[in-house]
Amino acid sequence: MLTPSKPLRLFIASSNEGKLREYRALAEAAGASIEIELLPGFDAIPPFEEDSPTFAENAAGKALYYSRFSTELVIADDSGLVVPALGGAPGVHSARYAGPGASDADRIRKLLGEMRGMTGESRRACFVCVVVVAKAGEVLGLFSASAEGEILESPRGNHGFGYDPVFYFPAMQKSYAELSREEKNLRSHRGKAFQKTLEFLLAGPEGRPA
Repeated sequence: MLTPSKPLRLFIASSNEGKLREYRALAEAAGASIEIELLPGFDAIPPFEEDSPTFAENAAGKALYYSRFSTELVIADDSGLVVPALGGAPGVHSARYAGPGASDADRIRKLLGEMRGMTGESRRACFVCVVVVAKAGEVLGLFSASAEGEILESPRGNHGFGYDPVFYFPAMQKSYAELSREEKNLRSHRGKAFQKTLEFLLAGPEGRPA
């Protein structure tokens, strides 16, 4: 992996400070010379409607849309929790699972309610993340990753955000919310997808825009 002579600048198509912290930590851990910020004025831009049926379509559409509001590289991701026993829900609706304006606690409460009484394999789940890099309305790369686990019967841990407190990661015998930032970044769906993204961005002129 090559590090460019001057830092790359990358805007995240989001207002989520949690995502920003994760992306910055991942770049730091990789020793990448890259500046990462939330897209300036994101909340003032008319929102992109994430109404596609797949994570990849939503991420690509979002990256293309928001890249038109910047001259810099823009990344967007779509991620969510997939529970086969619930027909794949919450899936692409993970952030809206409990309705508009719902909190993380509301979404977790609904999920646990839907899974009440389920045991064993029925509690199997995975997190999925797709990251797309775009510039000036053109997709430059798409990267995906997943992490397998199961849904706990009650929240555990105080770190992370979203469904982290109820997602048990067998490889570490902890919930996502019990993992340290470093542990999660190395193994999470978003961490693995962004590591692929970094490899692409830092691969040199043939792998990234000038």
